[in-house]
Amino acid sequence: MAINPYKRKPLKVLATLAGIFVVLAGLLVGSNVWGSGSYAPKLGLDLEGGTQIVLQPKLVGDQKVTAEQLDQARGIIVQRIDSNGVSGAEVTTRGGENIVVSMPGEPSKQDEDAIRRSSQMQFRGVLAEAPGTNQPVPTGTTSGTTTGKPTGTATGSATGTPKPSATASASTTGAGSAVPQAFVRSTTPPPTPAATKPSGTATTSAPNTGSSAPKDPNDLAWITPEISQQFQALDCAKPGVLDGLVNDPKKPLVTCGDNGNKYVLGPVIVGGDQIKNAQAGYQPLSNGQPSSTVEIQLSFKGEGTKAYADASKRMVSLPTPQNQMAAVLDNQVIVAPYFQSAILDGNASITGSFTIESARDLANQLKFGALPISFTLQTREQISPTLGTEQLRMGVIAGLVGLLLVGIYSLIQYRALGLVTLASIAIAGILTYLTITILGWSHNYRLDMAGVTGLVVAIGVTADSFIVYFERIRDEVREGRPLRAAVETGWRRARRTILVADGVNFLAAVVLYFLASSGVRGFAFTLGLTTLIDILIVFLFTHPLVGLLAETKFFGGGHKWSGLSPERLGAKVSPRYVGRGRFAAPAVSMAKGGAR
Repeated sequence: MAINPYKRKPLKVLATLAGIFVVLAGLLVGSNVWGSGSYAPKLGLDLEGGTQIVLQPKLVGDQKVTAEQLDQARGIIVQRIDSNGVSGAEVTTRGGENIVVSMPGEPSKQDEDAIRRSSQMQFRGVLAEAPGTNQPVPTGTTSGTTTGKPTGTATGSATGTPKPSATASASTTGAGSAVPQAFVRSTTPPPTPAATKPSGTATTSAPNTGSSAPKDPNDLAWITPEISQQFQALDCAKPGVLDGLVNDPKKPLVTCGDNGNKYVLGPVIVGGDQIKNAQAGYQPLSNGQPSSTVEIQLSFKGEGTKAYADASKRMVSLPTPQNQMAAVLDNQVIVAPYFQSAILDGNASITGSFTIESARDLANQLKFGALPISFTLQTREQISPTLGTEQLRMGVIAGLVGLLLVGIYSLIQYRALGLVTLASIAIAGILTYLTITILGWSHNYRLDMAGVTGLVVAIGVTADSFIVYFERIRDEVREGRPLRAAVETGWRRARRTILVADGVNFLAAVVLYFLASSGVRGFAFTLGLTTLIDILIVFLFTHPLVGLLAETKFFGGGHKWSGLSPERLGAKVSPRYVGRGRFAAPAVSMAKGGAR
């Protein structure tokens, strides 16, 4: 049986919508079969409850927390939560110094660590380095003089087969085009002191007895007997060895590195607050093509650029390990490259044992700035929903009541044509449900009470589009046009109005989402989402379905219960002039004669 060519286009459009449903349904099933998805939307903090974390500042000496520092820290934590895809979280302050983070559900340890991590990137000069395990504790060899200020080198690393080391260099490529100065990985060992110790031994400098004060951050006079004792006693192989470590930027630091070594570091040369930007990627080769080396590109602010340049000029001529600049993140050395030349423009890169994913995570932390103060976990507890299932149930009931009222109005006003309204709203509801559920799996989106409110309001927004379209069709029927022509002419006139109205709604949703408080963002998101779905349904379902119904005898013939009866709509009965001396038969006579 041949299909009417007029029907082919609406059927193709409806097939496109069916394809969208198949894809979304497949994603939902796949997320549950092969992933950690769910067949129900994730709920927000106010509807499901979650986890509350209280962060307490970790202060040094008589350090105090200012309101500015606390506000800055809160803003950074909010940005980190948003970047990690944790939806519906609340970040507040308590007691003038604590920060309270409330997150829906059960956050992963990775999310918790990313939120409370201080991400205080510090650049310190290396004064001593040794294997991180005490097996056995090196007895040490004193070099230099004993006049109170050590003049030799301080190193605790074995001089056997050298491990790949990091370097800092400046180079050029092409016709004098400068490559940003950067830390780069190299298999060439760093410069060694004039006297090389036998393999398997370690060298240390004579500890400072206090007869001379350090003159710069790279002075070995920072290694006091107490620092030397801490260094020898430190065993980086023990779990939690750095827990509770006090990090004073003005004093030396004894710590571990992610390579397993332990270090004595001088005072901070450049702080993390001087980082202007951080970006992860693959280090370019001399021809401009990306290499396999993962790097984090850093750029410093004005004061940081000067401090870094001064340090590199001072350190480039020092012996190993004093020519190494350690990048310290959260009290741990992540890389300690040595300088081959001074870096004067404030552009550097960190390379090490990074994957591209871990480098992007670190760059993401640094890009949002270093916390002005470090925090420690004070309490972690489960919290109950602030609203609960009763409010959710009332919200669902409100939506059903609104849907019922819209259905009753549509059936009274448009008779059988109102069934198209109900079908369109039902299809839009299923599509919204699938989208929100899939977003919960893919982007950790959580539906809160404000979002439920947006869904209820969307019922009226969706119905408004259908009313505009149906009224345009009825106006064309009143003018005496046959139903098929009325459907197409009415659609051409209605779609612009529908797009303008939905565009205004979507613009309002965008403004609310970016400018309003977190409590309103859920409403703005669902309003914007349902507005886009409304456009999709009107174009891919309502219009083609009405076009198919216009070919039926019931609707096309103008049955009195169809909602498109010319007699009930008061259509013109006189012939209608259509141009070039031609007149069209009135719609009433067509209705009596049946569908055409």
